[in-house]
Amino acid sequence: MRRIALAAAAALMLSACGSGGGSAGQELSKDPVTLRFTWWGADERHKRTQQVIDLFQKKHPNITVKGEFKDWNGYWESLATTVAANDAPDVIQMDELYLSSYAERGALLDLGTATKHLNTADFDKPALDTGIVKGKQYALPVGLATYSIVANTGLLDQLKIKLPDDNTWTWDDLKKVGDQVSKAGGGKITGVQSFGFDAGSLNIWARQHGAALFDEAGKVAVPAGVLAGYWAYIKDLAKSGVAPAPSVTIERAGGSLDQSGTATNASAFGTWWNTQLPSLAAASGSQLKLLKLPGESQASTPAAYFKPSMYWSISSRSKHPAEAALFVDFLANSQEAADVMLTDRGVPANRKTRAAITPKLGETDKAAAEYLDAVKVGTAPRVTPNGASAIEAIIKRHTEEVLFDRQTPEQAAASFIKELQAEIDGA
Repeated sequence: MRRIALAAAAALMLSACGSGGGSAGQELSKDPVTLRFTWWGADERHKRTQQVIDLFQKKHPNITVKGEFKDWNGYWESLATTVAANDAPDVIQMDELYLSSYAERGALLDLGTATKHLNTADFDKPALDTGIVKGKQYALPVGLATYSIVANTGLLDQLKIKLPDDNTWTWDDLKKVGDQVSKAGGGKITGVQSFGFDAGSLNIWARQHGAALFDEAGKVAVPAGVLAGYWAYIKDLAKSGVAPAPSVTIERAGGSLDQSGTATNASAFGTWWNTQLPSLAAASGSQLKLLKLPGESQASTPAAYFKPSMYWSISSRSKHPAEAALFVDFLANSQEAADVMLTDRGVPANRKTRAAITPKLGETDKAAAEYLDAVKVGTAPRVTPNGASAIEAIIKRHTEEVLFDRQTPEQAAASFIKELQAEIDGA
């Protein structure tokens, strides 16, 4: 991941800044137009995306859309190369980790200039704000997720342990019910699958404590004391037996979703993005339920937030920005497109299409969509700054250091801030 980020940054430095194309507010051409559209994903996504392209081309016979798709790793190397050569695709599937890198170097079109052909009225402001960099809308979220606790209600019923009230529970309550599970589990089941391996949990912890990971300038802003509390809690879960032993936790964290404590029915509670519920349910074969995060009822403002699964962006160098905006509008707002894509790119960020497809979904996909509508979310966090794309690797390393007693929570906090800031400063 770090290698890809460096390649992207180096390539972008070579590219000219600013827009080399026309205006997204101009009239649509009546002449033949060809757009290039790039995305990453597996075969099923490619198949569905081509169906959407075909639908769009039927409506706009003078516009041809050529798809360019790759796997995740090859995608970013290819995009960095084409941007550096001023040959970027017109429409780009973008990820949150790299949005700042491309936006701040002038590689992306300000979608605020494209409102003549791109409507965002059916997107909530906290969702739209996930695509803002330095006050400009450089990306439109495709799908949304929000952080949650996944509870294995099958295990809880088996152990005769009551499901907590997620409208009022605290992090201490999670520890208490997790302790009940571990004691009743006979050494085979632990209460809580340890977290501390992604930015989601750290973001939530910081926000519940009135802080943020980054300030608007892109500097690391989370106080060391808040970070120390985060790692102290994680360490306490392991020491008390509420979470597995560190060696087990690290092994599971390094594996696939199918090897997690939730998926293997080895932990009753785990932190996950709500959209991971279908995969977890399929892997575990158990009844799972999405719960609101502990601590939300005690926080002064909602810490939960929308995380985009990915975005649609437009190259600032597109020779056909109006047509590119029209295509993005079709991808984002068309019910025809939504009916084909369903939740392949996440639960739709568009409120209207989300409501329309929800009845058509399977049980767990429907639960994920309904959870998104039920949770109160706060303002969008600042987009991950340029240079901070390795944040999750840094979090994971410090969590391991704390769990294995190689660092105290306070030492991990100071080291984390120093290392992450150095990454940003060096970008």
